[in-house]
Amino acid sequence: MSGQAASYYDPKQGFDAQDQAPYGKKNDNYANDYDQRNGNYQPPVDYQQPANYQQSGPEQKPQQPPFPDNPPPYSTFDEAFKIEKPKYNDIWAGLLLIAVFLGYVAVSGVTIHKYAANKGFNGDGIYDSSNDFSLDTNTLVLFIFVLCVALVFSWAYFMAARYFTKTFIWATGILNIVFALATGIYYIARGQYGGGIVFLIFGVFAIICFISWIPRIPFTAFMLQTTMDVARGYGHVFLVSALGGIVTVAFAAWFSVTLVSIYVAYEPDSTGTNPSCKNGGCSTAKVIGLTVYVTFAMYWLSEWIKNTVHTTIAGVYGSWYFWSKSAGGMPKGSTRGAFRRATTYSFGSISLGSLIIAFINMLRQACSVAQRQEAARGNLVGSIFIWILGCFISLLDWLVTLFNRYAFCHIALYGKAYIPAAKDTWKMMRDRGIDALVQDCLMGPVLTMGSTFVAYVCALLAYLYLQFTKPAYNHDGDFTAVIMAFAFVIGLQICQVFMTPIGSGVETIFVAMGWDPQVMINDHPDIYYKLVELYPRVQQAIHA
Repeated sequence: MSGQAASYYDPKQGFDAQDQAPYGKKNDNYANDYDQRNGNYQPPVDYQQPANYQQSGPEQKPQQPPFPDNPPPYSTFDEAFKIEKPKYNDIWAGLLLIAVFLGYVAVSGVTIHKYAANKGFNGDGIYDSSNDFSLDTNTLVLFIFVLCVALVFSWAYFMAARYFTKTFIWATGILNIVFALATGIYYIARGQYGGGIVFLIFGVFAIICFISWIPRIPFTAFMLQTTMDVARGYGHVFLVSALGGIVTVAFAAWFSVTLVSIYVAYEPDSTGTNPSCKNGGCSTAKVIGLTVYVTFAMYWLSEWIKNTVHTTIAGVYGSWYFWSKSAGGMPKGSTRGAFRRATTYSFGSISLGSLIIAFINMLRQACSVAQRQEAARGNLVGSIFIWILGCFISLLDWLVTLFNRYAFCHIALYGKAYIPAAKDTWKMMRDRGIDALVQDCLMGPVLTMGSTFVAYVCALLAYLYLQFTKPAYNHDGDFTAVIMAFAFVIGLQICQVFMTPIGSGVETIFVAMGWDPQVMINDHPDIYYKLVELYPRVQQAIHA
């Protein structure tokens, strides 16, 4: 660092290559600024580093951005987290999402019209269809059941997190293990050896993961309890979760009707009995192409819904962290202000982050369908190979999602473009040591496993439904893998949206601690002391 001014982190500006002060220089006026901001400053306790803590090189402490003298009370979210030059970021991604959505609307409108025009051929219920070659009303009834199960299980899972924090974590791990093993045994008993062995391997892997969780459960349970306490007293966290879940269920229902309608409208039949194809225009290639398009659109739009919910809730928790104990109090209408910013200035940035996840999810969906098809054919080696490939894609999905969600916390409060926000947030977390907290907190894996559990319940429901109703179009089982895969996706996306606000709270607290750990020490000492008790490395992690 000799001879050069190194960079420091300013939440409003990010990391700047040239600063007014060297990186790591202590802000001697910070205590006075903090006193003026809050009106009730108490000198911070001189915390000691752990005895075995070794730090080499210059002390790495981001300089705190100064607060103005005698700041006025912030009455709105936009005033508390002001964007110096309001502008729309990543416009191209937002416009592309709108274009994809309009294309989805067009495909849905045309195919649903064809389905309605030939509804008699496809039946009015479960057993009265004349269609013996493609999805029909029987499938639509199945997806309605899947939506209901996903909604009930997701809301029940959310309420369990709200009222039973520590038990919630234990139950998630145990249920995943039991369900994976039971499903594997059931598939083997039904003669589905490939799928059964894969589920048994998944169950063994879940056991190993859960055993490694046990020492970190108290720390995770406390973070979960903290987010729930904040949600009860500030903002409209539970309302946003419910509304986001309901919107996702409605969109999933629309997607289900569109998917069935594509098969009804364009699936060719060698006997020429499909009335939708009497004037030509039907082909398997068209069905595959339209299915891929609407599935990608579904992933992207549902990810945008989920990330918009996350960004809105991050604004609420950021307002609580920085301003709930200040002299002016927490800004009014933080939920509305954060939502307005997410759907205006940050619309393009959220669309860009969601696009990346949607693409990865499409790859994972393709692996899921291929793995089930190989298992149905009895190809054990191929099934396991594709499952392993899917695990690597799932790992990539987890890493990118983790990166995204912390970047969205920055976007929620300071409205930066996606790539600069991602770079700034990750650099801050690494330099502060917050990445250690992230790795040791189980909140992300717990919510992922919980959502996966709901998804597997939906997939199992789809399998049992097809076995008991025996639709004519699936007499040889060709559609089983596809239908199970889409049931899995519907359950996963719905539960993830419901559970998003819980993870958002923990992630925003971690990021805010990285931006300004002194606020945690002075404004929320009870939380800080408990964190030190449960997780002593927190002093080292945030360089307090």
